[in-house]
Amino acid sequence: MVPWRATEEGEVTRDVLDWYEAMAKGRPGGLVLEATGIRDVPSGPLLRIGHDRFIPGLTELSNRVRKASGGQTKLFIQLIDFLAIKRRPDKEKFIRRFLAVSDDLRARIGAEEWPEEKIRDHLLDMPDQELDAVLDERTRESLRMGYRERVTDMELPHIADLPTVLPGLFADAALRAKQAGIDGVELHYAHAYTMASFLSAKNTREDGYGGPRENRVRLPLEVFHAVREAVGADYPVGCRFLADECIEGGGTVEDAAYFGVEFARAGMDFLSTSRGGKFDDAKQPGVGQAAYPYTGRSGYECMPQYISDAFGPFGRNIAPTAAIRNAVREAGFETPVIVTGGIHGFQMAEEILQSGQADIIGSARQTLADPVWFRKVKLGRGDEVRVCEYTNYCEGLDQKHKMVTCKLWDRLDLDDTVPRTPDGKRRTIAPAWAE
Repeated sequence: MVPWRATEEGEVTRDVLDWYEAMAKGRPGGLVLEATGIRDVPSGPLLRIGHDRFIPGLTELSNRVRKASGGQTKLFIQLIDFLAIKRRPDKEKFIRRFLAVSDDLRARIGAEEWPEEKIRDHLLDMPDQELDAVLDERTRESLRMGYRERVTDMELPHIADLPTVLPGLFADAALRAKQAGIDGVELHYAHAYTMASFLSAKNTREDGYGGPRENRVRLPLEVFHAVREAVGADYPVGCRFLADECIEGGGTVEDAAYFGVEFARAGMDFLSTSRGGKFDDAKQPGVGQAAYPYTGRSGYECMPQYISDAFGPFGRNIAPTAAIRNAVREAGFETPVIVTGGIHGFQMAEEILQSGQADIIGSARQTLADPVWFRKVKLGRGDEVRVCEYTNYCEGLDQKHKMVTCKLWDRLDLDDTVPRTPDGKRRTIAPAWAE
């Protein structure tokens, strides 16, 4: 989870240290640091690892986790790349400043000889429905949703060059993670971000990195091989990818099974599955806000909540993950497969393992609700676990890039010693458990 606790420069803060220390005290087998940017570019209060100056803070973080868990928790870091996305613009600002007046647009409104300013005035006077009808699809999206780059924007040199640039960026980031004492890396190939977009069935690049599945998996494999060369054979490297894109025209479980086999064949040390979380079906953001990839159907599939369909919010990713694991096993590989998604209790987790549907259980929102729930269960004190209610209160904070907390504890015991969010209204970590 991204808890939005880093500095604006992507540095580790006291709040970041406290956040992961609290979870390490639960002594889970593994703890995955949030999606951490591999480029040295501004990205708000998101952790970054795109330069050597980030190593000292991450070293302190790995030491803190090791100490808090008594050495029982292995620390991984999730490495992510993402393309540009801009906030939804005001209509007048967009038409006056950003709209490109092309020959095609002139022809659609019969204004071949008009000066640009007249065209812009004319478009501003149009009702929204008429305006949408004369704009091309990408321009209409930029106006209604905000501009968003895609891996298929081959007319942009930096997009065309991604296969050349990304393997080195990921490899350098992974080496920094190793130097910081982090135990392994998880390559982020999921959701709405760059590497997931290469794997996507909607990737139509014609440079050998799009189209058929064997082309779409090419860059993710090249990234992995570059990372492996950088960190060596004995350093754990795996990836997180989608069991199902959950969008129209998107990748299916069959695609994911193929990718899983290829990742295992390449030598990845683990595979971790998620689902959905795409921009393609996101709801329209308000003016001045950016699109959020967890607001549509695919977003629900990624982070289902208690308001649900007949299936319910729990375990929606189990069967797809089992299909991927079966394909990996049938291909002759024993690569561990991690399942996540609405897994909030010992009984469900144990049933998944005993039935062979996955090898490792991942838990995010339940761990936010109670960072030490693993330890409580292990000690036979499961009745003391603070159980997630899946209201997605935390997701609402994430959407606004506010410090993520849990409504079950963020107003508890707010004395003067408790670290608080910038507005002073919420605590930043769960109350301590008296073991």
